[in-house]
Amino acid sequence: MRFPIDGVKVGHWDDQMARTGCTVVLLPEGTVASGEVRGGAPATRDFSLLAPERTVGQVNAVLLTGGSVFGLAAADGVVTFLEEQGVGFPTGAGPIPIVVGMGLFDLLAGEPGVRPGADQGRAAVESAREEFLTGAVGAGTGATVGKWAGRDKAQPGGLGFGVAQKGEVMVAALAAVNALGQPDDGTLSAAVADGTFKAWPNSHDHFQENTTLVAVVTNAVLSKTDCFLLAQSGHDGLARAIFPPHLGSDGDAVVAAATGKVEADSVDVVRALVVAAVEQAVHQAC
Repeated sequence: MRFPIDGVKVGHWDDQMARTGCTVVLLPEGTVASGEVRGGAPATRDFSLLAPERTVGQVNAVLLTGGSVFGLAAADGVVTFLEEQGVGFPTGAGPIPIVVGMGLFDLLAGEPGVRPGADQGRAAVESAREEFLTGAVGAGTGATVGKWAGRDKAQPGGLGFGVAQKGEVMVAALAAVNALGQPDDGTLSAAVADGTFKAWPNSHDHFQENTTLVAVVTNAVLSKTDCFLLAQSGHDGLARAIFPPHLGSDGDAVVAAATGKVEADSVDVVRALVVAAVEQAVHQAC
């Protein structure tokens, strides 16, 4: 894949034997971002600064990582690398890199003692390029879906990518899909509505260890508040592609960033593009 928005690069680190990894989305200077969590069990780093009322508006990188809360340590390596490049929020002591991290639970997929750390985060950001891989790579290496029906019925998830465009305005979405639910084209939700759905779980033993992570980037000129609305629309795209979404053991989180290069007709147009791009990314991952 090639990231279609100027200045954005993606890098991975993964361990295919241990089935874990991390992915870094490197953003150009001046990128504004916000985000929202709708799952009940998030593992995040510096997510609160994305709230529209917080002081810092610009974000330098987004980390998607396996290893649950342990994997958030990979952000340290990204921060150190960016500091060496002189990138970050200006302070009297020098620039402070703003790296938002989101983690998913893949510890039961392979070797639970192997998790992304600072060295692995640095390796991911150092490998960041416009060209990148999707599938069982990076943060999607140990991802699975369909655990709603029992962990023994889990299927591979992964890292997916989607793009939507109207004129010069473009939205690209990267999704690490590790859901309790499963991919849905509307068939499953229709079965629930008409009473023919048969995959209801018999116990809560498997109601844990999930989370889908999404990074959305647009080239539109938007405010931090606009980006928060985009993050909400990202969750709508996720909900269109997975049934059921946003459960108590899913930490589903979306970060939406705007590089500010193209004027959009309205934020609602960009929000519609986000829904389409995220839905495409989730389906491509699975």
